[in-house]
Amino acid sequence: MKSILNALYKGETLSHAEAKQILINLTEGLYHENQLAAFLSVFQMRAIQEQELKGFRDALLELCIRIDLSDFDCIDVCGTGGDGKNTLNISTLSAFVVAGAGYQVSKHGNYGVSSVCGSSNVLEYLGYEFTKDENLIKYQLETANISFLHAPLFHPAMKKVAPVRKSLGTKTFFNMLGPMTNPAQPKRQVVGVYSLALARLYNYLYQKTDKTFTILHNLDGYDEISLTSICKVINNKGEFLLKPIDFGSNQPHAQQLYGGETVAQAAHIFTEVLGGQGSSAQEAVVVANAAMAIQCFDLNKPLEHCLAEAKLSLESGAAEEAFKLLLSSQKMKASIIV
Repeated sequence: MKSILNALYKGETLSHAEAKQILINLTEGLYHENQLAAFLSVFQMRAIQEQELKGFRDALLELCIRIDLSDFDCIDVCGTGGDGKNTLNISTLSAFVVAGAGYQVSKHGNYGVSSVCGSSNVLEYLGYEFTKDENLIKYQLETANISFLHAPLFHPAMKKVAPVRKSLGTKTFFNMLGPMTNPAQPKRQVVGVYSLALARLYNYLYQKTDKTFTILHNLDGYDEISLTSICKVINNKGEFLLKPIDFGSNQPHAQQLYGGETVAQAAHIFTEVLGGQGSSAQEAVVVANAAMAIQCFDLNKPLEHCLAEAKLSLESGAAEEAFKLLLSSQKMKASIIV
């Protein structure tokens, strides 16, 4: 690792093969924690290159426990995190709205590292039990239209890296990798990213896959549609900008999207919004992100139609019902087996 760090400090970059092997070595615990922290910090000081990110991604996909959901037409609704905005759990709420609208979601998520409350934190607090049982996950998709893939269960190799990420408390290139390394590798993906440069990188990599994808970056720094300013959208068809008015929304203040200081507060906000008791700003941002995911099933579908579907899912209680079905799925499945 010493020679690798010296080379990186001189401004050299890693090849795809080098990046892949280094990440495999990291996960096998071949480097000291201080060396790992130094390695992660390099990519805080200079932009990660396409071949480096691809190498890291390919290593994690090779090491992960894969799950076969090819019989389902699933989408992942996921953000990189790392934007430092401390918003409510927008992508997780949006995932349930999409499920409530009748689309299947295989959401990849984790505990918060650079944020107070990640998707895993809020779902665990509200009683969801993480699982890697493929039959149960398929049952959840059949009954609730949604499954949740808790990253540590499917990426056991990351066990060596997790404590260092937690101690750093800042975003690292592992934030970039989260949405790319869903163990089910769904056919569709909506991903929010924290920078325009990262949006470009995702575009380069996703163009080389068969995914239908939509990449989102709000130009004031959010890794999702926040409606607080213009949003950059990149998908299979090209690039364009969307304004809050395009979503039929006013422009909220950042404070209106506040996510709380504790997991308990975040969970309270989550259940209020999902239960139709959220503020107009909270509901608007969740509906906007869900609409982009719905559109990913047909990129030619007008945005206003997608917004209508998302709004109906939230207001009718269908999104909340998808959440309740997911929570009860383990007991339901067990009773069927008995």
